[in-house]
Amino acid sequence: MLRLLTRPIRPAALAPTPIVRRTMASTLEFNRALYAPLAEVDPEVKNIIDKEAWRQFSGLELIASENLTSQAVMEANGSILTNKYSEGLPGARYYGGNEWIDELEVLCRKRALEAFHLDPAKWGVNVQPYSGSVCAPFAALTALLQPQDRLMGLGLPDGGHLTHGYYTAKKKMTASSIYFQSFPYGLDSTTQLIDYKQLASQAKIFKPQLVICGASAYPRDWDYAALRAVADEHGAFLMADIAHTSGLVAAGELADPFQYCDVVTTTTHKTLRGPRAGLIFFRKDSEKAKDLEKRVNDAVFPACQGGPHNNTIAGIATALKQACSPTWKAYAKQVIANAKTLGDELVGNGYKLQTKGTDNHLVLWDLRPLGLTGSKLEKLCDLVGITINKNAVSGDASAQTPGGIRLGTSALTSRDMVEGDMKVVAGFLNRAVQLALVLQKEAGSKLLKDFVRVAVTEEEGKEGAKGVKALRRDVREFARRWPLPGVDVSTIQRPQGIEEDD
Repeated sequence: MLRLLTRPIRPAALAPTPIVRRTMASTLEFNRALYAPLAEVDPEVKNIIDKEAWRQFSGLELIASENLTSQAVMEANGSILTNKYSEGLPGARYYGGNEWIDELEVLCRKRALEAFHLDPAKWGVNVQPYSGSVCAPFAALTALLQPQDRLMGLGLPDGGHLTHGYYTAKKKMTASSIYFQSFPYGLDSTTQLIDYKQLASQAKIFKPQLVICGASAYPRDWDYAALRAVADEHGAFLMADIAHTSGLVAAGELADPFQYCDVVTTTTHKTLRGPRAGLIFFRKDSEKAKDLEKRVNDAVFPACQGGPHNNTIAGIATALKQACSPTWKAYAKQVIANAKTLGDELVGNGYKLQTKGTDNHLVLWDLRPLGLTGSKLEKLCDLVGITINKNAVSGDASAQTPGGIRLGTSALTSRDMVEGDMKVVAGFLNRAVQLALVLQKEAGSKLLKDFVRVAVTEEEGKEGAKGVKALRRDVREFARRWPLPGVDVSTIQRPQGIEEDD
C-alpha cells in the first residue's frame, strides 16, 4: 500500500481542446469593422483614392520630386507592420516583441549600404527618418551642429532647398535658419552653374562649421572635391543632401558624394522610387567625430522623432532591393536620357532653360522671356492633366512669385516612356505655353483668378477655353496608353465624382 502511495499519480489522458477560430460572423460587434474592406468601411476615402488613381492614370506626372513606387513597395507599406511600436534600435528597443522588426531594420540597413556600394566597416546608416525635411536633414544638423553654429547651403532661388538654411529679409523660413546661422552660396550669373570660387571666398569670411551640397532644382552634377576642400580649410563638416538624385547616384550615373562627405542624407521616394521617408548615412571613420554614429542615431531618436514607421521601413527595404538589381542602371540611364530629350526639345522650340540643359532627372524652364509666371503655367497644366510645379529661377526677386517651371522625368520613365515619347510630351508643353499666352491676353489683367476664369469659361470671340479643352483631350488620350504601377489599367473605371468633357 505504501509503495502505491509513493508512486507518482498520473492524470487521466485529457481530450485535446478543440481549436475554435472566430469567424467574421462571430466577431464582437465593436470589432467587426476591423475585418471589412475599405470600400465597405469608408467609401468616401475609397472614392478619393480611386479618383487619385484615375488622375495619375489620365495625366502626365512631371514634378521632379515625384515618382511612381512599385506594387511591391505599396504592399509592404500597407502591411501589418504598421501595428508595431519599436522605439530604439535593433537589439536595444524600449518595447518587447521586436524580434522580426529588428530583423527587418538590419536587412534594410544592409541593403542601403549595398545600394550605394558602401563598405560597412566605413559607413553606417539610419533608416528610421520619417521624411526628407525635418527627420533627415534636420536630424543630421542636430547631430553635426550646436544651436547657432554656422552653415552654408545653396540658396533657394538658385536651386537649393528650404531646409538648407533659407531665409528672407523679413523671415527665417525653416528650422535650419531659425536654429542655425546660415549663409547661402549661389550661381555664376553667366553660366548659371554653382560658383565654387565665390563660395570659397565667402567661406573665408563666414567660416562655416557645415557646408551642405544638394539641391531641389539644380539640373547639373556637383563638384564634391571642391566642396571638400572648402570644408577642410575651415574644419567644417561636409554633408550632401541627395534627396533628388539618390537613385541616379546609386546607379553610378552621377558623381559619388560618399567619397568626400561626412554625412549623406536622402529621401527615398524620388529617383530612388520607394515610399515617403528618409535615410541618413554617416562615416564610421570620420576624423572629425569619432562618435558620429551615436550622434546621428541619438539625433533621429529621441531628439527629432519617436518610434519608427516599420511598415515604411519594409517599403524602403523593398525599394533598395530593386535599386540593387541589374536593371536599375538601365532605369537611371533612361531617366537622364528622357530629361535631356525633353530639354533639347524645349530649347529647339526657342525656350530658355537654366544652364541650357541637364545632367540629371530635371530641367528648369525660365519663362521670364515670355512674360509668363510659373504660377500661371502650372495652373493651366493642371487643367489639362499635366502636373508640374512653379519654381524660382536664378535672379528671381521672390521665391513666392517665381518665373520658372521645374520638370522631372522619373515618373514618366516609370510608366515606360522613352525619348520618342518625351518629344510628344514636349509638344504638349509647347502647346500649353502658347495657350497660356493667349489666355493671359484674353484675361485682360495679370491676376491669376482672371487667367483661370478665361481658361475654364468659353466665351464668344475667345479661343483660349476651347484650346484648353482640346489639349486636355489629347493629353488624356496619350496618358491612358501607359501602365501605372499598382493599378490594373485593364479594369480601371472612372470613379464617381470625376466629370470629363469627352
